[in-house]
Amino acid sequence: MTDATAYQPPADVRPRHLRTVCAGFGLCVAVLLSGCASGSGLSSGVGYYWQSVSGHLSLMAAARPVDDWLQDPATSQLLKDRLALTQRMRRFAVTELALPDNASYTRYADLGRRAAVWNVVAAPAFSLTLQTWCFPVAGCVGYRGYFNEAEAEAYAAELRTQGLEAAAYPVPAYSTLGWTNWLGGDPLLNTFVGHTEGELARLLFHELAHQVLYVADDTVFNESFATAVERLGGQRWLSAHASPAARQAYAEFDGRRQQFRALARDTREKLMQIYTLTFDGIDASATEKEQQLVPLKRAAMADFHRRYADLKAQWGGYSGYDAWVARSNNATFGVQAAYDDLVPAFEALFAQQGHSFPRFYDAVRELAALPKDQRHHRLRATLPMQANPVLPPTQ
Repeated sequence: MTDATAYQPPADVRPRHLRTVCAGFGLCVAVLLSGCASGSGLSSGVGYYWQSVSGHLSLMAAARPVDDWLQDPATSQLLKDRLALTQRMRRFAVTELALPDNASYTRYADLGRRAAVWNVVAAPAFSLTLQTWCFPVAGCVGYRGYFNEAEAEAYAAELRTQGLEAAAYPVPAYSTLGWTNWLGGDPLLNTFVGHTEGELARLLFHELAHQVLYVADDTVFNESFATAVERLGGQRWLSAHASPAARQAYAEFDGRRQQFRALARDTREKLMQIYTLTFDGIDASATEKEQQLVPLKRAAMADFHRRYADLKAQWGGYSGYDAWVARSNNATFGVQAAYDDLVPAFEALFAQQGHSFPRFYDAVRELAALPKDQRHHRLRATLPMQANPVLPPTQ
């Protein structure tokens, strides 16, 4: 049995990404609720759906009730302590954050691997707009999930042959949106129970928030909402229940995260500006105009790597973001936006609702009923004008 507390995950880059992520509901639940598409192989059709179903069912079968683990003499005390902590967080989520009270996160599984799934993302060479994949029930999402790392990397390589920038990254948890509570719900996993206390609380609150609301075909809205809930709920948990040591550990973790997010956000904005250049007055083909963008893009990425090296030195050599930086490209910067862009607006909406989670959820449900463009416009209108920047196209 793996000692889950011995595994310390890489830094949260998902912005929280990538913690990530919420690896696609589309890869499991949609498959369980629908038939198989035509085609074969692991990149499409039956092969992809089969790995989705079998991977998820294997994960569910490995889970046992938390009480069983707590009573098992073979369970290490460290793991018992972490599992007991998750159950306190689970109760807090219901009583203080008005999150669903159901079977999710009352069981635990040790998968014997470092991630629950691996997400694949892709974007064009001169755009941050993510490639999307569409599934029954879930709608269209900007990622595709695999339970096997090698299969995810192989699909990312296949996308690169199509001229796309692609990446595969590990995701410690994903949500089935409550659709599998009748099977025992989403389980706790060894891939994340070793997180720092503050980050563990945020992850649980994020995934449970997806059970409150999910809008098909609107990744940015869904992920920004869940990220806002995790941030607001995480702050409440740390203030009310965490020890001074836990708060300090989280403050150091989050301080690095905020600095990295600021760097990544600045780089993303620079890339967006480059890709939207029109070259007015230049009579050239699309290919020639793209050639004009290449040196500008290279300079922006070189600046990103240089500034990251400076941050890393400032952190005393902390390397938790190295993997993200190594695979950084249009796709990774694009997926980061899904977790960031609407979060300030959701937090402003929460304040408008008197810091009441039930009222906040009702207000979000009203927004969710609107057409996508109107939904985003109405939400952004909650921000003061100076805090309402021009944002990239939604995914």
